[in-house]
Amino acid sequence: MNDGIEEPKRRENFSAEQLADGWVSWNLKDQSRFNAFIEPLSVRVEPPTDDGRPRARVRMLPERKHSNLGDNVHGAVSLALVDIALFAASHQFGSLDAGHSVTLDLSTQFVGAGRVGEPLDAVVELVRETGRLIFLRGLVVQGEDDGHIVLSFAGTIRKASRK
Repeated sequence: MNDGIEEPKRRENFSAEQLADGWVSWNLKDQSRFNAFIEPLSVRVEPPTDDGRPRARVRMLPERKHSNLGDNVHGAVSLALVDIALFAASHQFGSLDAGHSVTLDLSTQFVGAGRVGEPLDAVVELVRETGRLIFLRGLVVQGEDDGHIVLSFAGTIRKASRK
């Protein structure tokens, strides 16, 4: 397991401050980048799945600027959270350690509306890792015991080439 603090690329580009209850900040140092729109973000390693696969939780706090005309979290914000969560979780799993990896595919199924003013969590689990690919899946949830499901997702990351 990698807490992401010592990894050179992470340290260079992201904050990695220890927060309460096992959370670590996951915010870009360059606030002119897209991620800043949904920050502050934090990540925490979760207990593994019943069959032992690693899990992590990535959290954002949606505000009015993240809402649509229905006063719910805009779908694009939820999608952005998922895409960033794939990488934040993979760092926590120790699966990404250098270079610029990319999202190969991302499939989502919207299930319910995200609520503004309440933590929005992407719970990510590692399905499989190969030499070049990381397969992940999970849920975006809110509420007590993750009772409100906003969307489900599955994604694939292509790891950066090592030089």
